[in-house]
Amino acid sequence: MSEITQRLKDKVAATLEKYWGYKSFRPGQEAIIESILAGRDTLALMPTGGGKSLTYQVPTLVREGLCIVITPLIALMKDQVDRLRQMGIAATAIHSGMSYTQIDIALDNCVYGDMKFLYIAPERLATEAFRLRVERMRVSLIAVDEAHCISQWGYDFRPSYLRIAEVRERLPEVPVLALTASATKVVADDIMHHLGFAEPHILRSSFARPNLSYAVRTTDDKTEQLLRIIENVPGSGIVYMRSREGCEQLAETLRSKGFSASYYHAGLPHVERSIRQEEWTSGKVRIMVATNAFGMGIDKADVRFVVHVSMCDSLESYYQEAGRAGRDGRRSYAVLLTSSDDESKIVKRFDMEFPPLEDIKSIYEKICDYLQIAIGDGLYASFIFNIHDFCQRERIYAGKVRAALDLLEQNGYMTLTEEMENPAKIHFCISRDELYRIRVGRNELDHIIRSILRLYNGVFTEFRAIDYQAIATHSGYTIERVKELLKRMWQLRIIRYIPANTSPMLFMDEERLPVKDLYISPETYLHRKNLIHERFGSMLRYAEQQTECRSVVLQRYFGDDDATPCGVCDVCLAARRRQRNDAESLRESILALLREEELSVRELCHKIRREPDHIAAEVDKMLSEGKISATISGKLIIIE
Repeated sequence: MSEITQRLKDKVAATLEKYWGYKSFRPGQEAIIESILAGRDTLALMPTGGGKSLTYQVPTLVREGLCIVITPLIALMKDQVDRLRQMGIAATAIHSGMSYTQIDIALDNCVYGDMKFLYIAPERLATEAFRLRVERMRVSLIAVDEAHCISQWGYDFRPSYLRIAEVRERLPEVPVLALTASATKVVADDIMHHLGFAEPHILRSSFARPNLSYAVRTTDDKTEQLLRIIENVPGSGIVYMRSREGCEQLAETLRSKGFSASYYHAGLPHVERSIRQEEWTSGKVRIMVATNAFGMGIDKADVRFVVHVSMCDSLESYYQEAGRAGRDGRRSYAVLLTSSDDESKIVKRFDMEFPPLEDIKSIYEKICDYLQIAIGDGLYASFIFNIHDFCQRERIYAGKVRAALDLLEQNGYMTLTEEMENPAKIHFCISRDELYRIRVGRNELDHIIRSILRLYNGVFTEFRAIDYQAIATHSGYTIERVKELLKRMWQLRIIRYIPANTSPMLFMDEERLPVKDLYISPETYLHRKNLIHERFGSMLRYAEQQTECRSVVLQRYFGDDDATPCGVCDVCLAARRRQRNDAESLRESILALLREEELSVRELCHKIRREPDHIAAEVDKMLSEGKISATISGKLIIIE
């Protein structure tokens, strides 16, 4: 394998400075980039906030060709595409929230245009539109984000990731970069196997955060402990809780105590969440009390503290959320508050979230009925899915539904995506003949219907995504007028109309099956249940242990066996205090004996029950400080 040339290294450095304004890389980034430029399949283990995107963006920009970035995070896609476009770099994305026309245009741009980055959701890899075009694209790199999703041993296994192997078969000469912030040895081996690595190759960045002080505090009054932290640590912070109601109540409590606080959870409207996040990011609000929905897209370097009032399900989640503190390199604090009943509460919740297999099948049937998907229909279709409305209507606990959806996803039936911007959709609910009779004498409606029928196929058989701008351009109407006419057609019951909106989407990986044909693997079910309990066990041990550096525990969990104590976590600080107290106690013992008589170091060692090395070290220190001195005969005396 040839090494990259100095000329290419210079080009890499120039690209980094030109587009990002940096003169050097963060630790670990350059080695990954060099590996990719040398044509090697690479698994990169990097902590959250470690600058993963640069490791595939820089090598793509210094070479000809396109980088396909596979990621399940639609918000990340949009964020990355927007940032690249702002820098003058051609980038596009394909996900379930796009219309067929938008997808076709994006794919054609990747084949015929000068596109450099294509971000794509894993479930889109199986579509005919993508498969027909990918071999005609000039692909230089395949980047797989959240690569642990491809492993059944990972904490977030997604069957759609297994389709990446098909892309590799179509592009056998293209290197792959797999990126993850959490992979044990078993998961890492599984990733490389499923991605068809030519040879095992792992590059591991340090998971140490030297400026971040981890701490665990056990108390039955978490609010009082939280107030102490907020009072003693200046600057902005995040407080994580599990329940939405808890977030709202705690934010109100903090405000009543005179602190600037807001709350954030998935139950808030999209616009409201954006406003709250912007207020916190800009410093108008000091403290954000949030569920784990608050995380994607956070770009605030000066967070001074992250406090978890509720314990996380896993160390992966905890490391990621706690790691949002101190990204500017200054001293920051990650505090986990625990109480005596935390374990029993979480174990009880786990049991509630693993319903019997028959209940999972029932939930599958209810979801399909709720979305009006007929048996045999729905393959690769996507639907707006309001899980809270569904749970309320069916009177089912939300945790139970989410657990069922996770298992249905792992078994390849359906996938609930994160919240996204969804295009408007229409479906003509009358026949063509009835439509013709309605159009007579209705000039505006006639004109817009003609435009829709010329732009979109299949509108009589199923919901089709539409583009307001495309219809406006074709018809000559303004976008606002198009929306008014669509609403009017809906009121006349000519069409079923779903306006553009922001909400989660449910993607059908398979057509709807009769419940009797639905197979949920008992092995998958038990494996997921055992995996969750195992991961929570690691989280619990982290919280309970008081003898080992917290940073070392986290680093070792992520595979770094050479981790060294941080010196700033609560365990390290307690050990340092004990050492200081021990040293002071030893010094007092030495001085007490020397007040009675002159003694040699050997005689002190006989009289004091401590390690001789510790006594000798303390004596040397006292000699250098001028507290004691040695006589010609070697006896020690106190200097008054």
